[in-house]
Amino acid sequence: MASTGFNSGLDIGKSYYVATAAPAVVHPALQGEVEADLVVVGGGCTGLSAALHAAERGLKVVLLEGGRIGWGASGRNGGQMIPGLRKGAKGLVRSFGPERAKALFDLAFEARGLVLDIIERHAIDCDLRLTGHLVGAVSASDLRDLEEEAECLAKVMNFPHVEMLSAGQARGIVNSPYQGAMLEKLGGHMHPLNYTLGLARAAVAAGVTIHENSVATRLDREPSIRVSTAKGSVRARHAVLAGDALLKGLEPRVNSRIMPVGNYIIATEPLADAAEVIPGNVAVSDTRFVVNYFRLSADGRMLFGGGERYTPSPPADIAGFVRPHMENTFPQLRGRRIEHAWGGLVSVTTSRLPHVGHYGEVYFAHGYSGKGVILSTLSGKLLAEAITGDAARLDLFSTLSPLPFPGGTALRGPLYVLGMLWYAMRDRLKH
Repeated sequence: MASTGFNSGLDIGKSYYVATAAPAVVHPALQGEVEADLVVVGGGCTGLSAALHAAERGLKVVLLEGGRIGWGASGRNGGQMIPGLRKGAKGLVRSFGPERAKALFDLAFEARGLVLDIIERHAIDCDLRLTGHLVGAVSASDLRDLEEEAECLAKVMNFPHVEMLSAGQARGIVNSPYQGAMLEKLGGHMHPLNYTLGLARAAVAAGVTIHENSVATRLDREPSIRVSTAKGSVRARHAVLAGDALLKGLEPRVNSRIMPVGNYIIATEPLADAAEVIPGNVAVSDTRFVVNYFRLSADGRMLFGGGERYTPSPPADIAGFVRPHMENTFPQLRGRRIEHAWGGLVSVTTSRLPHVGHYGEVYFAHGYSGKGVILSTLSGKLLAEAITGDAARLDLFSTLSPLPFPGGTALRGPLYVLGMLWYAMRDRLKH
């Protein structure tokens, strides 16, 4: 099935984003049998983008969401707009060589322009701040790695929009003691739920029919594609599976290449000294393998995500779980009141590169491994392009297909936990 309840989001209803969301249209659950050119499973940015762009190309599109639109990873993430892929420029060159690496980087970078265009074209109010993204180095060796990454971006990717900062320069942008930092000037941040809801409004305006609280329980391919729910079904020529970590059972070949993991975020009370905490109002992440990531909200709260959690099972107290990581990064925030705490599942792959492609007329995209805020919108567009006859760009991305997790879905959890524990130990020894 695609998702259950309210998108399997842990306390998503208590999130800062839901508390400050724009009014949302309630879409009725699917009733009876309907026909379409394309059925999309999943109402996050991947599915909504695929639906929007397919409808703009003349297809009749029906989208099924198991819970509520935007209440999955698309509407509860850190809101950090970070151009590119989770694997950096150096890693892409090592894996694919300079020419193919640059083609992949250039395609991934298109996500930024696409999202900005959608926000402007459809007048989506989502607290957009194009202030940059800063990667803070927590050790001297990490700073050297960032310097090499910046050099590779400039020389191989012809991408000069990064700047290396000394410890003092970094402190002037983010008031935390990093060894130095890399400033990605074309990054930024936004309210991800309001963006996702805006994307849904754009899709409906283009002719897409959306059904919420319509869990996809079965996918049949013969004699034609049919996606069933508890109270209805959609027959279509094509299908898009866009449930990410919440997609279960519809296509085992898709599920075997992602690992659902939990991520958790807190929002403090509004900070009178917010401008002193992050003077540059940038989005920030650090160089730990288990990344801390944070930013200021439009009303001056610290939104902080992070912590080492290696299984989908949630902590009993999300606020208590995340608070130490925030206070270690910002001792000046010790004891500040936390007003929102939430979490949920996201998906990672063995390569940390997205899993995008198709099996016949069943298309899919997921596994963004922390870079899905804008990459998901691009992936949806690439799916729509392929479905309507131009598969060249999707084919480029589909060559990134990660290996299945060892042991399949039964053993991927225990083996993933062992791997993450090893990386966590390496982090502690290094830092």
